[in-house]
Amino acid sequence: MSGHSKWSSIKRQKGATDIKRGQVFTKLANVITIAVREGGGGDPASNFKLRLAIDQGRAANMPKENIQRAVDRGLGHGGAGGQLESVVYEGYGPGKVALIVEATTDNKNRTTAGIKGVIEHAGGTFVSPGAVSWMFSEEGVIAISKNAKSFDEIFNLAVEAGAQDVEEADNEVLIYTKAPELEAVKKELLGKGLTVASAEIAKKPTTTVAIADAETAKKILNLMEKLESLDDVAKVYANFDIADKVLAQVK
Repeated sequence: MSGHSKWSSIKRQKGATDIKRGQVFTKLANVITIAVREGGGGDPASNFKLRLAIDQGRAANMPKENIQRAVDRGLGHGGAGGQLESVVYEGYGPGKVALIVEATTDNKNRTTAGIKGVIEHAGGTFVSPGAVSWMFSEEGVIAISKNAKSFDEIFNLAVEAGAQDVEEADNEVLIYTKAPELEAVKKELLGKGLTVASAEIAKKPTTTVAIADAETAKKILNLMEKLESLDDVAKVYANFDIADKVLAQVK
């Protein structure tokens, strides 16, 4: 397990709660607004991107009225929604780890400067679009809660549902699909009685960088946290692979 999935697992292990609840709702609202504009309107039944964004909001216990305001803003009923745009940045972090940062912003110059500053302050390099994105593929990622089922049971059900790959992660099993097939596979899994904790389109590294020492691992994880704490940042992807024995040394 590496990159985005590994980082999600690490955050749960650490019990990371640094990002304030209000900030989480703001980030999710921006993602919903962008999904309305880029995904094809305000009806989640016909806008798959919006449906995923709303599901993420609900999973975070985002109030219904907040979700509706974000949808309305995307439709042009809330004033500033038209100023928002989605932007993607690329870079290298400590240990030559590749980074992709997805953001939503109403001021691209501010966002660019903020993300560039965090990456370079950590000893990394801010690079031009395309420099690292070729190391990632866009895939659907479905997190399944194990509950009373074993990994092997979930693995078999996932393969039957059309999964491309399956990974074990703590109390969850991560199921990878082709991006266009995410919704269909998710429905199949729900129909088989599995509990879907989350489902999203994510960037999975096709090549990884093994991190062998705790000091470099600590620098990378600190960089991931700092990037995610920025108001405009929606998601951060990386291609690091930190072994559990190295992770255990990170304080």
